[in-house]
Amino acid sequence: MNKKFLLVMLVLSAIVAAFYAYLGGFSSAKVSEVNSEQLYIAGRAFKGSVTDNLLNDNFRRAAEVLDKNELEGGMLGNIYYNNPEGRADSVNAFIGVIIPDSSVQLPADYELRVVPGGRRALRGEVNAHYMLAPNKLYEAIFDYAKEKNLELETFYVEWFPEDHQGIVEVPIKE
Repeated sequence: MNKKFLLVMLVLSAIVAAFYAYLGGFSSAKVSEVNSEQLYIAGRAFKGSVTDNLLNDNFRRAAEVLDKNELEGGMLGNIYYNNPEGRADSVNAFIGVIIPDSSVQLPADYELRVVPGGRRALRGEVNAHYMLAPNKLYEAIFDYAKEKNLELETFYVEWFPEDHQGIVEVPIKE
């Protein structure tokens, strides 16, 4: 019985590790200093508790907008006005879809926000599923900023061009 249990646990561990690897769990983020580009984000604002169902509704709505092709050429994208990796219970965010330009017809429940370009920023990139990417990206960006003695603004833009790719940009305080 002990040998069977050990074998089953070994097989289950291998499956979990393979799935984690498939999601990009073993990928590391690359951080670089860039000049940010202007981005257009269509979405919905949220300010409140991280446990509020409305936050999850906004994420689901963004996925639905993409699935139903309500915004052509878009990709998941968010703006955070406070540190999303902080341990606070509240979040101030704009959850939605990055679109190619401001001329796109928006769904009725969406508004447009423009992220200005031309700012010095740290950009983190990782090849990992959007469920794993943010943790890897923020940790790498904060580590890089600390190592280079850079102070960051509390304005975070993240987007996911593909299922297994995540990008975060944070402006550097001048």
